[in-house]
Amino acid sequence: MASVGHLASRFFGSLWPRGPRPDESEWAESQLLDAEIELWRRMSGPDRRHAVGVAHRVERMLGVEATRPVLAAALLHDVGKCEAGVGTYGRVIATVSGAVIGRDEGTIKDWTRTRGFTRKVGLYLQHPKLGGDLLAMAGSDPLTEAWAREHHLPDDEWTVPVEIGEALKAADDD
Repeated sequence: MASVGHLASRFFGSLWPRGPRPDESEWAESQLLDAEIELWRRMSGPDRRHAVGVAHRVERMLGVEATRPVLAAALLHDVGKCEAGVGTYGRVIATVSGAVIGRDEGTIKDWTRTRGFTRKVGLYLQHPKLGGDLLAMAGSDPLTEAWAREHHLPDDEWTVPVEIGEALKAADDD
């Protein structure tokens, strides 16, 4: 679970709807496959800004180990959030709901079978799985797909190399 400070920072940052600067967007898209660029462009402005920051931190931490699939993982780890269709305040409610129920997959799946806002919260809480599915359909590298699926799991459940997962997790801080 992310720290309260990190969540507060993300919340206030999300109130500014713009995406990254054009040069940052261009850099990000240069790291992505064509189908991944389509997914990237679906992400909200604040999510894309956050992702660019994560990717730059990963690049600094890993140096030459920050290959294209690793940078794509940093840029697209939250892509599944765009499937939920919730705004900033909806994300706050979803995050609090997730903190209350924990990793109760049954409840989350039940919520996705409903309609309206409850369904959106369920989808938001499933963003790692949904993001992994989107990246699989886009033909992403297995590492990129795996990190989207695994970025909220404990490190002993990761399939990505530990040193890469640790850098991605530290750069994301959520």
